[in-house]
Parts: sequence; structure tokens; C-alpha cells
Amino acid sequence: QVQLVESGGGLVQAGGSLRLSCAASGSIFSINAMGWYRQAPGKQRELVAVISSGGSTNYADSVKGRFTISRDNAKNTVFLQMNSLKPEDTAVYYCNADLFHIATMVPDDYWGQGTQVTVSS
Repeated sequence: QVQLVESGGGLVQAGGSLRLSCAASGSIFSINAMGWYRQAPGKQRELVAVISSGGSTNYADSVKGRFTISRDNAKNTVFLQMNSLKPEDTAVYYCNADLFHIATMVPDDYWGQGTQVTVSS
């Protein structure tokens, strides 16, 4: 069993900041990339940011310069620091991990349950 548990969402005014956390636990052999996706009402889920096990990062153009992804490999945790938030950042944010399950030893995608981020204007 593998679990990804997110925290840190909430309601914030435009221009404010939030920090999301996601901790992976369970039958994990190793984790490759970890990332954050978001889904706004009526829209498809989209990539926000991703970070490799070595620390390489990639961001959606819409969040470059405002969001920062980081991870703590020792704690199997990924973070998303969100600054200068805009109303269009409002969405459910999902954590994703590409990891090796101890039982299967093949890479697979795992998802968190999602955390709501609401930015008021």
C-alpha cells in the first residue's frame, strides 16, 4: 500500500502565498519524479511543476517565477511554494509520484487525494 497525503491548501487573497506539502508513505522502494498537478472546475488536469529525484525542475509557463517546487528525499516529501497567487490559480491541487512499489518493482504513478486552493480577488 502506498499513500500520498497532501496538506497546506486553503483560501488566500490575490497576491498572497501558500505552501503545499505531500508526503509519500508505505511500500516504497524508491521515488523517481514527484510533481503537482491542478484541476479547475470544467477544465482538464494540468501539470503545475515536477521535480526529478536529482532535483531538476520543470514548470508550467503560467506559474514560472511565482511557484517553486522542492523535495526532501529522506522524507519522501515534495513541496510547492506558491507566491503572488492569482484568482486563476484556484483549483484542486494533486500530488503525483512516479515510484517503485516494493512488491512489483516496476515504476507506476500514484496520486494524492487533492487539496483545494482558492484565491479570492
